[in-house]
Amino acid sequence: MAQIETTKPMLPFRRKNKTMFQSSFFKNYLAVAAGVVILIIVLLAIFAPLVAPYEPNEQNLSNSLQPASSEHIFGTDKQGRDIFSRVIYGARTTLLGAVFVVGIATVVGVPLGLIAGYYGGKIDNIITRVFDVILAFPALLLAFIIVAVFGRGLENAVIALGIVYIPMIARLVRSVTLVEKEQTYVEAARNLGFSNFRIIFMHILPNCVSPIVVQITIDLAYAILDLAAMSFLGLGVQPPTADWGSMLEEGRQYLLISPNTALASGFAIMITVIAFNLFGDGLQQHFDPKQRKV
Repeated sequence: MAQIETTKPMLPFRRKNKTMFQSSFFKNYLAVAAGVVILIIVLLAIFAPLVAPYEPNEQNLSNSLQPASSEHIFGTDKQGRDIFSRVIYGARTTLLGAVFVVGIATVVGVPLGLIAGYYGGKIDNIITRVFDVILAFPALLLAFIIVAVFGRGLENAVIALGIVYIPMIARLVRSVTLVEKEQTYVEAARNLGFSNFRIIFMHILPNCVSPIVVQITIDLAYAILDLAAMSFLGLGVQPPTADWGSMLEEGRQYLLISPNTALASGFAIMITVIAFNLFGDGLQQHFDPKQRKV
């Protein structure tokens, strides 16, 4: 009977959260607009073969560096490839790479943060000291070193950035765990004889989901920028694969002659990063009662 009495009051609270989400998050018009932009970009990337008018690597040297026209909305690059098609296909490479970067950081960082925050002591000291060493290096510099050791390419760039992003998520989860492990429900779970594994992953982890989701959204924006930077420097995606960073580097040489070659990919990066940041800010305002718009 005691368990039934404690579970029943939770139902109105969940319904209240749902109505609060509908009344607070959707009042943040910038966040909603950013979500729509992200959805459009994702759909364009998924259905790139249906949307793009040309193959991304189809060359036509007779149309080299053409300005925007009815046939080529964003013009063409040095090899006569349609820039609009390459921007759409480049969204696939850029977004997928960013998702894998954040995915690696989340899969590794969340358990490490939970373990460090829950157990404390020597385990916490060892994990946090390793994170401090990683954070002592600038993110891109450490990624450059890893790629220089293992070689160029998207896969190595994703792994390198994924390692760099692990401390960001792990430290956040650790700080939330330090607060949650002192709550009454954790003490009650211990008294009931639940294992540490169950307490960590079945009770504490669900209460860390909100800040993790916000952090993931913001990290996606940074991952897009970092991957573009690595491709711009020739360490990430290699030609002729369509990628926003490599397209920006290719178009940089022709800024005075044909600026559209670089501006198209540059605007794509800018719009996507801004959209993820605004969407992440909207989620943070919703989950944080002090910033919530009622």
